[in-house]
Amino acid sequence: MAVWLNGELLPDDDARISVFDHGLVVGDGVFETIKVADGVPFAMTRHLARLRRSAVGLGLPEPDLEQIHAGALAVIAASARPSLARLRVTVTGGKSPLGSERGDSPVTAIVAMAGQPAPAPFVDVVTVPWPRNERGALSGLKTTSYGENVRALAYAAQHGGGEAIFPNTVGELCEGTGTNVFVVIGGRLLTPPLSSGCLAGVTRALVIEWAEAIEEQLPLSALASAEEAFLSGTTRDVQPIRRVDGVALPAVPGPVTKKAAEIFALRSAESPDP
Repeated sequence: MAVWLNGELLPDDDARISVFDHGLVVGDGVFETIKVADGVPFAMTRHLARLRRSAVGLGLPEPDLEQIHAGALAVIAASARPSLARLRVTVTGGKSPLGSERGDSPVTAIVAMAGQPAPAPFVDVVTVPWPRNERGALSGLKTTSYGENVRALAYAAQHGGGEAIFPNTVGELCEGTGTNVFVVIGGRLLTPPLSSGCLAGVTRALVIEWAEAIEEQLPLSALASAEEAFLSGTTRDVQPIRRVDGVALPAVPGPVTKKAAEIFALRSAESPDP
């Protein structure tokens, strides 16, 4: 598999970064995951725009999006073109001292791709005891500092779940480790606002636009009491939630979820870069 690294397309075994790269040392980096179906990337423009926003929010130099876009296409062209894959774009602080301070080297930019299985028809979720800090320095940024997500996902797996759901510091429903959450209450399709601390998901934004979802502050308990619920995300599209903390929801998928999934599939097929 080919990897694009700082402007050069290389076999993956030949792609190397320094052990002093700040992305390795302290997790100082940002990234995007882009779905690729039959060699066609989905919503790349939106993903790269968010990569830029995350980099600027983290205080990194603005990434060269044109160069990264070209690198992404080169990686896809050099691949075996699996029917479904994830394209990972990562930008880090580059070679730096062994501490939190950054060095003066250029950023490291990497594009890699790997096949992935189709998402399951539904998912069981587990709420975790650790809140997202909606006022933290990294709130709303897609950074490589994923230790909290790794811990939460392992907790969910230990409790029979395939995704972990976070509250925020005031007990509101926030997000999953790599997903956004939608609930149906009183027939209305709702999702937490960005002020909750959740990531501005690309799939989330499209579901809001295409399925006419409403942003609304919700208590964490709204998830378990919902008539139906689903996750949205790059590797899941619209995925119905079957159980919350072991308790089954009334409908899987419910009519609103089914309609949202159908609309998303139709509209995304019409335009690969909405």
